Amino acid sequence: MIILLYILITLGTFALMEIVTWLTHKYVMHGFLWNLHADHHQPKYPHVFEKNDTFFIIFAIPSILFFYFGAVPELNFLFFIGLGIFFYGLTYFLIHDVLIHQRFKWFKNTKNKFLLGLRKAHKVHHKHLGKEKGECFGMLFVPKKYHNQYK
Repeated sequence: MIILLYILITLGTFALMEIVTWLTHKYVMHGFLWNLHADHHQPKYPHVFEKNDTFFIIFAIPSILFFYFGAVPELNFLFFIGLGIFFYGLTYFLIHDVLIHQRFKWFKNTKNKFLLGLRKAHKVHHKHLGKEKGECFGMLFVPKKYHNQYK
């Protein structure tokens, strides 16, 4: 029974992270920390890393802390919150950096409608080079219209 609870905590945290991501992207990254995110909206940024990559470190800190406090002195529910955050971060990396921005050429020729819809929604987000007038701030759950474009 406790294992089922831990699985539900992990999955629930993963799902909640999409809301956290949307809010953080809209109000923090396109708000008071725009200076770290702005280079991500510029075409052909000339470096391997962007200032925007700082957010990977910022978002890893809560996961690391939950892992630590969820394992010391013994395993508890906090560990599984950290696991949900970690899984979301891994998924975010694979979708955002690998699939959408092609920083690694692993899923270059996908025909999957869901993945193509995510890619399209993110392109719509990036058509705005400034921090205002943004749209599609989520990462995994984007409006259905973007998925319906692919038949």
